[in-house]
Parts: sequence; C-alpha cells; structure tokens
Amino acid sequence: MLVAVAIGLVSCAQSYSTSDSDNIVDLQLLNSDSDSEFSKLRQIEFSQQKSKAQKFLELNKNYNQDLVFMIDMKQPSGNYRFFVHSFKKDSVIESGLVAHGSGSVIYGSDSLTFSNTPDSYQSSLGNYRIGKTYVGNFGKSYKLHGLDDSNSKAYQRYVVLHPYSAVPDEEQEFPIMESLGCPMVSENFAKKLYKIIDSSAKSILMVIYY
Repeated sequence: MLVAVAIGLVSCAQSYSTSDSDNIVDLQLLNSDSDSEFSKLRQIEFSQQKSKAQKFLELNKNYNQDLVFMIDMKQPSGNYRFFVHSFKKDSVIESGLVAHGSGSVIYGSDSLTFSNTPDSYQSSLGNYRIGKTYVGNFGKSYKLHGLDDSNSKAYQRYVVLHPYSAVPDEEQEFPIMESLGCPMVSENFAKKLYKIIDSSAKSILMVIYY
C-alpha cells in the first residue's frame, strides 16, 4: 500500500512535452450506499452544482451545452466521484474514480483542504475549461484552465487531466492513491473521457466541488 501511494505521488510532476496540439448510470451511484444520509446529502449537492453549471453554460455558448464533468471531492476517493452528466438526457452517462492531491489530505481527518498555491500539491476547487491535448509522461492528457480565483493557477501549476495505470477501475472500500494536485483517473476511464472530449466541437466545462 505504501509503495502504491509513493508511485502515485509522482504522477503530476510532469511538464508539457508536446505543444497544444454509453451506458446510463443511475444517480444512486453517487454513493454505493444509496440509502445513507451521506448519499442523500451528496445527491442534493450534485443537483445544486449541476444547476450552477447549467447557468454557466447558458451564459457561455462557446462551451459544450450538453455535457459537464463533475468531481465531488467530498466523496471518499474509493467511491465513484467523477461524473459525466448529460443535460439532454438528464443523466450521469459515465462515472469513475479520480485522485485528489496529496497536499489536500488532513491526516487524522476525513476532510480535505484545497489550495491554488504552486507546489502545494493540493487539489483546487472551481470551474475548469478542458484545454488542448498533449502527450506527457503518462500518455494522452489534457491541459486545464482554471476559471475562478480558487483555481486560476491550474495551468501554471501543471494541473492536468491525465490517466495513471495504478488507479483502479472499480470502487473499493479503501482510499486510492493520491496525485500531486491533478485529477488523475484510471487508464480505462480515461479512454472513455478521450472519446467524449475529442468528439466535442466546443470546450467542455469541468467542475470540482466539495
């Protein structure tokens, strides 16, 4: 376990090596224990964040008007917490695991902390624009542009959306590895995201919330 975490921590320490170049999932999968109070609260928060995202898209027509990537960092990292939501279908069409930054961990607590500070290794909350693809140390990845004060330095910090081989595909009871601040997903889930991002004529909005 310690080895896996150590491997995971190097995953976001990368520079850009190349210049800018459907199954329906029930909302109950926001938490495997769909009857728990925690799950109900997360579903309420999901709905609120979805509404905010829809308002953003209505004001920004240069974004894909159907899809939004939503990452619920309040969920344990062993739970699915990266959701691809379709407004047209009013459904989550894909879901997967995603890592948070090692600097966000408050040891001895279930809570996370967030920062926009370079070298903090923390995740940053807020709206992101999925940028251009490039090939980095971990294969095909996407640059991220922070749109809020809380994540405005994402591009400067090399916070990117990328895969990593040791991130599992399925939910598990214990935490997955941590990144250095990047939203890091499994290779198989990344392939699903590739198809979605690359087939979109407009930029896709990603929201990281807590």
